[in-house]
Amino acid sequence: MAEKIPTREEAYDLLKKYNKNESLIRHALAVEAVMLHFAELFNEEDKEKWGIIGLVHDLDYEMYPEEHCKKTREILIKENWPEDYIRAIESHGWKICSNVEPLETMEKVLYAIDELTGLITATVLMRPSKSILDLKVKSLKKKWKSKGFAAGVNREVIAEGVEMLGMDLNKVMEETIKGMQKVADEIGLKGNVEV
Repeated sequence: MAEKIPTREEAYDLLKKYNKNESLIRHALAVEAVMLHFAELFNEEDKEKWGIIGLVHDLDYEMYPEEHCKKTREILIKENWPEDYIRAIESHGWKICSNVEPLETMEKVLYAIDELTGLITATVLMRPSKSILDLKVKSLKKKWKSKGFAAGVNREVIAEGVEMLGMDLNKVMEETIKGMQKVADEIGLKGNVEV
């Protein structure tokens, strides 16, 4: 069977098929929003592709944590997804659970922002407002430097991804926050800030 370009709806249905955990689904939506935001920033023509890859990047994580990234390949081959989509998703686990190196800009963005969205979420949940809408880079940088905070977030991966992109860490943080702000409600980070 020939590869077919997945729609956003198909990607979301697939995500829901393999993931029931609300926080994993919110993480997927956050990464999707940030990928879309960066696609706009870089004037990419195929924004939807960037979003879909962000949306399903952790497709296998809930059911197959020991085979993260590897199982996604199997699932997406069965679904007839294009090889470049599969490769991009695999590359976000580079040096962690995959030997697929991020080469395309889209892959480098995913590699840099995946863990970063986790740090941002943890930071927001500690704020009195519980809102991403009033989060500033300065506050995030404080949490970045505090190694004990959100210790599960791999700061080295983020730093390496940012370096791959040839961007400044503060700029990547700022744009990642902006991307997540667009879906604050859907990812549970609207908090109690009046907009």
